[in-house]
Amino acid sequence: MGFLDAIKRWRLARLGLSSGKKRRVHSQNPVIQALEESLWVKLGLYAFFAVSSSVLVLKASSGTSFADDPLKGAVFGLIISVTAIVMFHVSLQNSCHRNSRVVLVLGGLLGHLLLVRTVMSLAESGTIPEVFRFFAIPYALAPMLHGVLLGRAVASFSAVYVTLIGCLLVPQEDVPGYMILSLVGGMTSVLLAYQVRKRLQLLQAGIAVGAVTLVLGMVLGHLNIAACFGQDAVDHLQVLGSGSAAAFGTAVITALLISGLLPLFEGMFHLTTDISWLELSDLNHKLLRQMQLEAPGTFHHSLVVASLAEAAAEKIGANAPMCRVCAYFHDVGKLKKPGYFIENQHDGRENPHNTLTPTMSSLIIIAHVKDGVDLAVKHKLNPRIIDVIQEHHGDSLVIYFYRRAQEQKKSEMEKVDRRQENPEDLPQVDEKNFRYPGPRPSSRESGIIALADTIESASRSLQKPTPGKIRTMVDELVRTKINDGQLDDCPLTLRELAIVKDSFSSTLRSMLHSRIDYPKDETPTATKRAANDASHGGRVIPMPKRA
Repeated sequence: MGFLDAIKRWRLARLGLSSGKKRRVHSQNPVIQALEESLWVKLGLYAFFAVSSSVLVLKASSGTSFADDPLKGAVFGLIISVTAIVMFHVSLQNSCHRNSRVVLVLGGLLGHLLLVRTVMSLAESGTIPEVFRFFAIPYALAPMLHGVLLGRAVASFSAVYVTLIGCLLVPQEDVPGYMILSLVGGMTSVLLAYQVRKRLQLLQAGIAVGAVTLVLGMVLGHLNIAACFGQDAVDHLQVLGSGSAAAFGTAVITALLISGLLPLFEGMFHLTTDISWLELSDLNHKLLRQMQLEAPGTFHHSLVVASLAEAAAEKIGANAPMCRVCAYFHDVGKLKKPGYFIENQHDGRENPHNTLTPTMSSLIIIAHVKDGVDLAVKHKLNPRIIDVIQEHHGDSLVIYFYRRAQEQKKSEMEKVDRRQENPEDLPQVDEKNFRYPGPRPSSRESGIIALADTIESASRSLQKPTPGKIRTMVDELVRTKINDGQLDDCPLTLRELAIVKDSFSSTLRSMLHSRIDYPKDETPTATKRAANDASHGGRVIPMPKRA
């Protein structure tokens, strides 16, 4: 089929009916898509995690409370693992619908548990000091990694289950201490590594986890501070220093490791963190710079849409940095024909649509979506940006040119009634030809940007905007979108829509506020002095005396 399509494009190009180039499209490899959504692959991953956890407990039984009955420990590990799988599948459906994320979550848990067992084995063999048994474990590893990549809910899940399964990997007398340190240390990282927007925040979270681990270790008696002031004070101070260094060093190294490996994890599992969104918000991107020069009206429109969308997303807990970046690029397709869009048309120049039929005008307007996808794929933009470019108009109607086509047909019908026109020569006005190709917005962020795009465009036509006019316009446009079914695939709730409308109205009021008229000083002396100052660059020139 690809070869036949190439021949067709070549023939059309020879006739002058095509450029011969194939438009880029945003699509995923069908094999990868099938693996991502396969139920059998997911069940295999679940089974692998459960078996691996129980085997890990079985291998570690020699140094735990299951030394006499290793099989019992393996059964306990299997039961807790199955419980974790059920909770993950039922309570975290947003994270388990893609198999790559299942690998990230369950693989992160297994990696964390392997490190716990490794530290315990090294302490038992005397390879590392005994005090390191509690302070060299990276309690924040899985919770912090999952918190940054997948959110607080998955991070909390990780903190709980690495604690429960980890209790089976430590000696019996250490179980209470490990449970408290792991749970509190993990939850501390969950609370501090949520919505991280700077890499420095990860380092700060690592320091905080180290401090909490150290304080809890002292409270639980793993470090004896009182002994530092008695006999053998030097030895106890050395132990205290080693424990403190281990606690802070392990937590900080964990945070730095996650920070450094974030781009790798994002690329492997097709995720984008707030840190990456903020890095993508740089207005010096090649496409944005081109938009500033060739389509300044579209560029300004995109900046305002970004402000509207970001503020609204903050209010409902959606991904605000993503909204800002996607709004920057949502109309990038207008770069192909910037002069055909009203915001880029200068005063005094003829509107190019005046010489086109409504159908042709609508085709040019609609094409900016596909042109945007083509440019986004060419410049390797984030897939979420491409989704927003495709979805920000949904399958809505290009109402202006549709009504213009209807008016033209109505006038032609009048000619038919007067027998001045043949009815068979009249063009058909099909609503499908005036609708965007879709799909409709499928995420909260995409829905917010679609609404912000429509509202910003409409706000330009407001005469003498007042808070009442702005609110009425916002309510009417959102209601129109809902009635047209444009938000049917979007998970925005009615409550969230009400908050979004309030945010739009508030932001627009601050942007479209009127300024006071400053009174003019009509005093003749003042007027002359001002004119004299202006004509001489602000220098007062004394008038010459008459002879």
